[in-house]
Amino acid sequence: MRDTLLIALYAFLGAAATGVAGAAVLRLIRRRSLTLSLAVVAAVGVVAMLAGTMAVARAMFLSAHDLRVVTAVVAMAAVVSLVTALLLGRWVVARSRELADAARHFGDGGAFAAPAAPATAELAALSRELAATSARLAASRERERALETSRRELVAWISHDLRTPLAGLRAMSEALEDGVAADPDRYLKQMRTEVERLDAMVGDLFELSRIHAGTLPLSPARVSLYDLVGDAIAGVGPLAREHGVRLVGDRVEPVPVEVDGKEMSRVLANLLVNAIRRTPADGTVAVAAERAPDGVVLSVSDGCGGIPEEDLPRVFDTGWRGTDARTPPAGAGLGLAIVRGIVEAHRGRAAVRNIPGGCRFEVTLPPADG
Repeated sequence: MRDTLLIALYAFLGAAATGVAGAAVLRLIRRRSLTLSLAVVAAVGVVAMLAGTMAVARAMFLSAHDLRVVTAVVAMAAVVSLVTALLLGRWVVARSRELADAARHFGDGGAFAAPAAPATAELAALSRELAATSARLAASRERERALETSRRELVAWISHDLRTPLAGLRAMSEALEDGVAADPDRYLKQMRTEVERLDAMVGDLFELSRIHAGTLPLSPARVSLYDLVGDAIAGVGPLAREHGVRLVGDRVEPVPVEVDGKEMSRVLANLLVNAIRRTPADGTVAVAAERAPDGVVLSVSDGCGGIPEEDLPRVFDTGWRGTDARTPPAGAGLGLAIVRGIVEAHRGRAAVRNIPGGCRFEVTLPPADG
């Protein structure tokens, strides 16, 4: 038993010395090729075995013949181990270079295509992560392009919508200044109307900027959708009568929600005004509020005739106003974008879909706790 312990001790000391030396070498070459590191690891294993054997041989006084036999066996093992390590290292390095080339391609704006050659489990996992990252980057680039297009359209439309009332204000103010206005009171009334339009447009832009910046202040309180809808219908009643549109709100359940009453009233007002302006005379705009499995659904249905399917994904984009036939004279394409921003700030979602004769805007809100 004592001899076995001594053999184990001498073998451990010889192998440990080799392992320490190998660790030092690996630290020195840690920035070099993986092939070299694998060769060093293989060499450490073989040399550690040889060092342990030599230590035991000297301690146990093995014969010279036995020592040569052991050394020859270890040498053959060393050759095989080093060749295998070099081959494995070259294979892994080749797969890593292929993966680096693929990553460089999608980093330059292309899509990531994983190398077809088989790879280790770690490299395969890295390929999957890079593919997922590439997909997210592609989606981000698409959103960025859509946002940039939306911004260009918004600037163009806002510039047009500002130029018209400003030109009118300038003409009327010059007429008043020169004393050539036939009816000054009518001019002043028209100027006030134009100023109110400009004020509303600037207010919408300010609201949208706060939404995009994430600084929209909310003061949630427990309210009933029945009361919110009733107030909104009363507020847009004169506009509906002016357009000859019927307002129907007989499918509104008294469902409690936790929302900012002022901002949610703006959501309802924007949806109702949008529906009234696009519904022909003698048409109907219906409001409904009911419970759903995933929350509370507030909907506004109009008689606009429907929206082209290809335009449905853009309805809530900033600046989108659809065709000229669907564009109200005072619209800047901000109302529905504000609706989505406010709803999403309440952890809800806004959607639109076509129905027979028109379209239906739906706002889904989380139910009130308790």
